[in-house]
Amino acid sequence: MANLSEEKLSRRQALKYLGVGATTIAATAIAKKGVAHHKAPATQRLAMVVDLRKCNGCHTCSVACKAEFEVPLGAFRSWVEIGEEGKYPMVKRMITPKLCNHCDKPPCINVCPVKATYARSDGTIVIDENICIGCKACISACPYNTRFFNEVKRTADKCDFCLHRYENGVVPSCVNGCPVSARTFGNLGDVNGEVAKLVSKHQVQVLRPELGTKPQVFYIIP
Repeated sequence: MANLSEEKLSRRQALKYLGVGATTIAATAIAKKGVAHHKAPATQRLAMVVDLRKCNGCHTCSVACKAEFEVPLGAFRSWVEIGEEGKYPMVKRMITPKLCNHCDKPPCINVCPVKATYARSDGTIVIDENICIGCKACISACPYNTRFFNEVKRTADKCDFCLHRYENGVVPSCVNGCPVSARTFGNLGDVNGEVAKLVSKHQVQVLRPELGTKPQVFYIIP
């Protein structure tokens, strides 16, 4: 597996991200390579772990993602939901970063009439923009509401684990941008890798496990 190390954003850089409109932030200089039908080792399963003990809801991941992909205003490939639970004075702030779950049993694939959505051999769910007709069937089928219709591209859109970065040996923009290192990305199939170790060591949860979609984005709960 490629070396996923990359320098974290400094505090100054993170504040710069948060203080500038997403539409004015320059996109990454890394060339975005085609990722369709990429072949990966059979033992490779890309996944992400989000440590909710560390996440402070700063939204740097959301802004970094919007800048990376020039996501239109009002839409998100990755975002953070913040709410509250409990009764005063015992109120708890709930922070939940969200993105495509890259499910092992994704309901979005079978509904696509032109097979524009498919699973790579490393388990990542992607959309072939050259095939997508923008029918929005996959958007309706996703029970996590992680897909949206890109009004600029006129296609369905969502997180793809920043495959253009991964294939150049660097971590996704949301992972690199997180100032508290709350996100970890890598190969779940590598028992000696950081992702596999976190999943085995900590009590983790996935979103809506009752659906049986087997999400590959795991949350370490506080």
